[in-house]
Amino acid sequence: MFLKGKTALVTGSTSGIGLAVAGALADAGAAVMINGFGEDGAIAQACADLARRSGAGALHDGADMADAAAIEAMVARCADTLGAPDIVVANAGIQHVAPVDAFPPDMWDKVIAINLSAPFHLMRAALPAMKARGWGRIISTASAHSLVASPYKSAYVAAKHGLAGLTKTAALETARHGVTVNCISPGYVWTPLVEKQIPDTMAARGLTREQVMQDVLLASQPTKAFVTVEQVAAIALFLCRDEAAQVTGANWSVDGGWTAA
Repeated sequence: MFLKGKTALVTGSTSGIGLAVAGALADAGAAVMINGFGEDGAIAQACADLARRSGAGALHDGADMADAAAIEAMVARCADTLGAPDIVVANAGIQHVAPVDAFPPDMWDKVIAINLSAPFHLMRAALPAMKARGWGRIISTASAHSLVASPYKSAYVAAKHGLAGLTKTAALETARHGVTVNCISPGYVWTPLVEKQIPDTMAARGLTREQVMQDVLLASQPTKAFVTVEQVAAIALFLCRDEAAQVTGANWSVDGGWTAA
């Protein structure tokens, strides 16, 4: 329980990668605030499970990651109820698939807001307390698309490239404060976010569901297998360990060899 006495705030964590990361941190003893949308009963059950696993507190906040004020209020509520977050995992994300010349401007703004601006607002709100304590871990879920591009995903690719740059900049600024800032760049992980983009990709490319899965989603992933949420969570957990104290400004690829080519 090496995180006993620590508090973690994980966004986009009512399902998928975020919930797996929250669980791994709870198993290590951290009190956890989760964030995201979902059915009230399922969220309450997730909080109860996390509290049982950690032996510490667990709380949900439904802040909209497109709303900077809501993000600030969430960080403040975490500090008031569980303690100022020692670990922040910026995991919330959305996707929209369309050609550049047909990309709805409102969706561009929303993808950028949730995938890029939200991690910035989280860092901005959480860093003062981390720097004052001389210890902190900031981890963002980027993507293989932080390193390479794919057609029809202009906003997502732009946001994830920006997130990798934000990670490097924040790492340099906090290098002497006991705070590390890293991002994890998975390939395709089987999550609700990936599943929801399949119909749009089918429509954009005129493909069947199976063709999208094998010839689009896994086309660039040499292992031809989806990354698991547990594999991503294990890396996030490692980045919180003392052994990772000199790992900062790094972009961890977990993509089955996608970006090795």
